[in-house]
Amino acid sequence: MPICAVPVYFSTRITSLSRVFLFIALFSAPLHAQTAATAAEATRFMRNGLASAQRGDLSSARRDFERVVKLEPTVAPGHSALGWVLLSQGDLTGAEAELKTALRLAPGDVLTQLNLARCESGLGQHQNALELFRKAASHPNSPTLNDTETIAFAYSLNATGDTQAALDLLTHAANANPQSAALQDAVGSLLASDGRATDAIPWFDRSLAADRNYGPAQYHRAAALLDAGQASEALQIARSLLARSASQNFDLELLLGRALSATHNDGEALAHLHRATQLDPKDHPPQAQYALALALQASGDPAASLLLFAGVVDGTAKLPLEDNSPLINYALARVQTGDADGALTLYARALAHGPDSATLREDYGAAFLQTAHVDEAIHQFRAGLILNPNSALLHYDLGLALKLQDDLTGAVTEFERAATLDPQLPDPAYTLGVIYMQQGKFSEAADSLRRAIALQPGNGDAWALLGSVLKDSDHPDEAASALEHAIAIEPDQPSLHIQLAAIEVSQGKRERAAAERKIAADLSRAATDRQRAGFALRSGRALLAQGKLAEAVTQLNNAIRAEPGLPEPHVLLAEAYTRQGRIAAAALERQQAAKLEHQPMP
Repeated sequence: MPICAVPVYFSTRITSLSRVFLFIALFSAPLHAQTAATAAEATRFMRNGLASAQRGDLSSARRDFERVVKLEPTVAPGHSALGWVLLSQGDLTGAEAELKTALRLAPGDVLTQLNLARCESGLGQHQNALELFRKAASHPNSPTLNDTETIAFAYSLNATGDTQAALDLLTHAANANPQSAALQDAVGSLLASDGRATDAIPWFDRSLAADRNYGPAQYHRAAALLDAGQASEALQIARSLLARSASQNFDLELLLGRALSATHNDGEALAHLHRATQLDPKDHPPQAQYALALALQASGDPAASLLLFAGVVDGTAKLPLEDNSPLINYALARVQTGDADGALTLYARALAHGPDSATLREDYGAAFLQTAHVDEAIHQFRAGLILNPNSALLHYDLGLALKLQDDLTGAVTEFERAATLDPQLPDPAYTLGVIYMQQGKFSEAADSLRRAIALQPGNGDAWALLGSVLKDSDHPDEAASALEHAIAIEPDQPSLHIQLAAIEVSQGKRERAAAERKIAADLSRAATDRQRAGFALRSGRALLAQGKLAEAVTQLNNAIRAEPGLPEPHVLLAEAYTRQGRIAAAALERQQAAKLEHQPMP
């Protein structure tokens, strides 16, 4: 996920009020007021507001400037001053109204123009902002842009597609003022938003060299490291930033969740990402909501990402679709949560929006396969292969679709092509083994399965299938060895023990065969017991919820008899006994549940 575009920082730190407003005239010239008393009172509130602003007390300054505006609604400096305070407090809508009024009353006030330009930039009215910045720059008495104005100007340039001009403006300003942490950080943020995370990192380093406690640069540097593939370092920084945060922080929770996901700590990642959702991502830009949706999806919880994707694609937080990636990722989340039908509409929109790509066609075809529209799937896979004829995955997917149509000749051709294009891909070799076995080509089947196992030694199904093929082709010793490997990987499958027992009988190993049959029988009984216990537990849970206590007790005891090692039936039975007033029996069940919860799994 790229860092969001160059941020606009509305600093409340005041270094020179004369730089912000030219209010000298207000104090030295008479006001156009109805009475001298009104003018004097307005002047007093203006001076009080300026003094409060110099102390950094913006709330008091705002109250005083509001009084000025109320007393003198046709005097520009009061509106300009109030607009500046509102801008500094982040109230962009209120600031815009006041600054526009000030400009209407005093059209040539260049500083008000600059403040309104910053405000429009922050509101996303970038064309308005650029017009104001350029108008201010053409003024004969135009001051040099300060850091905040420069960053806002660059932000609007970038937002309107003139990224190079934005970068030139920021780079020139940052080099001219190397002590400005904000300017160095802004250059890095722009580079990162342009997909150049590696180039951005040195600029964040420069920002922190100017001010090692500058929070935005610390955050942006961690995000850039993550995007540059340095997830472990990003994780350390993200943990440190969140630990030092005085309050819950959506951006930091999201960053830490992404870093944890990138380092394969998915369980911990989801905890932080879900915490981010509880901090109401609706209060954050669509880019942040989209980033959270992607992170949840990547960390293994596509269901939690669905509402976020819906918001950035069609909802109130709609993200401007520069490409079709949000649609594609939303569709994929639908597929991942079992809603392939819903995904088809999204894939169609993505294809209409563009750009077309082999990956889009592959995903679209896979959704058609899940909805049993095999012809449409084949069409999409073939369209993808026109775009990328050397895609091993597309050839493999096309082979699967052809196999579903019983076109085994075509399927074999595609699987073989996939295996040639990507010799490290185990799926084609395994599927070819299945087809060759079904065709009675045992030698070819065994060769393909051996290739699949060499690429994926932990594939128990491949070992089991190889055992069956070798058994049917009269290679009992090799078949037994393959089945033993399968059992080592999947020891709870009764069918594997039954097959091995059959081979051992043919080899005269009757005692070993009997032992395998006993294992198979025990496993079958255990599976039956698990099914019986699961049914009784679900029934008991439902009856308890309905208040049918006697029936619930019966079913929960049935669950315990079927599978004594489960703690949940004891917990629910304790609740049922408690509601029946059988306190002692409930205590015993809770004790048993606690004992089972702390027992190591067999």
